[in-house]
Amino acid sequence: MRILVYKWKAYNYADICEAFSDLGYEYVTVEQDLDHYDEDTAFEGKLADIIQKENCGMVFTVNYFALVTTVCMKMRIPYVIWTCDNPLISMYHQKVFQPCNYFFTFDQTNYMEFKGMGLDHIWYLPLAVNTKRIRYLIENCDDLIAYQNDIAFVGSLYERNSYDRLRPELPEYLRGYFDAAIWAQQCINGGNILEEMLTVPVLEELQQYFKLEKSKDSFSDLGLIFSTTVLGFKTAAEQRRRALLELSKKYAVTIYSNSDTRELFRVRYGGSLDYWSEMPKVFAASKINLNFTIPNIKSGLPLRIWDVLGSGGFLMTNFQAEIPYYLKNKEDLVCFESVEELIELCGYYLTHEEERRQIAENGYKKVAEAHTYEKRIVQMIEVVEGGMDAFR
Repeated sequence: MRILVYKWKAYNYADICEAFSDLGYEYVTVEQDLDHYDEDTAFEGKLADIIQKENCGMVFTVNYFALVTTVCMKMRIPYVIWTCDNPLISMYHQKVFQPCNYFFTFDQTNYMEFKGMGLDHIWYLPLAVNTKRIRYLIENCDDLIAYQNDIAFVGSLYERNSYDRLRPELPEYLRGYFDAAIWAQQCINGGNILEEMLTVPVLEELQQYFKLEKSKDSFSDLGLIFSTTVLGFKTAAEQRRRALLELSKKYAVTIYSNSDTRELFRVRYGGSLDYWSEMPKVFAASKINLNFTIPNIKSGLPLRIWDVLGSGGFLMTNFQAEIPYYLKNKEDLVCFESVEELIELCGYYLTHEEERRQIAENGYKKVAEAHTYEKRIVQMIEVVEGGMDAFR
């Protein structure tokens, strides 16, 4: 079966395509920026032409594009989606219920939500890592020393979030309410209360200041959009800024990011990194690698967790509900519940090298054995091939 892969901005496309090849599946790719995910007549025609010309039996994307559903229904082939963001706003669309769709979501709360809506073709599938690629890179690296750090964080500070732009326009009551919600969310580890904080009276008043724009076939609502794209990103910005500032008062901390880091006075700026050629080196060479999961990801494990462990790095992360499914705290990685505990744990593991090294080794072995892209793709294809006859 030949697969058509529509590639956009997701980091893990190359690893997924390599897994397709290693498993004996041929694929062709198409890349094009889209102004609208719901419909684009010209691009839909382009996809249909490629499917017919290349004799493709399946279309694959990371995250969901409703216009691809339109094409796959017309061509009578499956459309396979593997999510890497949650909540994925584009999924709140009437076309998700079309029988050609096969959703694989990395966040179990997302799976349970859509299953509860009556979406039959959805499965839970965590993200993965290409340990083979990363190990080759590191073993053939002659500049690893340049990436050494005591404590390193690779990621965004979300300093250009929409809440900061909106806040001056809000009345005093709403400003105070949302500020309190953001603070409360920072005090909760492994859970999300932001959408619950948006009560009916709050949403009714908010409508005067925040206009919800969505397509006619979308069933997303103001609470979902505002809690995710506004409050969620602002919460992540505050969490990361505070943790890095507090850590830097006691330890040497480096951040690698495209963000503006000037407010992090004591934190060393390491520049931006190439995902493929540089990021694994930081993870492998740093004594401690940090992960702060954006609260929008309610239970799942973000790609950064898999990438750190797959690089043989020591990982310290906020707790996520799905971590115990696959990994053991203080055996494969280390979880923290608060900034205060993070500071304490960093002090301990910086001075206990053998424990740190053993935990990193355990984490690497576990993901290399059980959480590779090849294993995930096998699971995915088995499901899709099992349902193709029924669809056709």
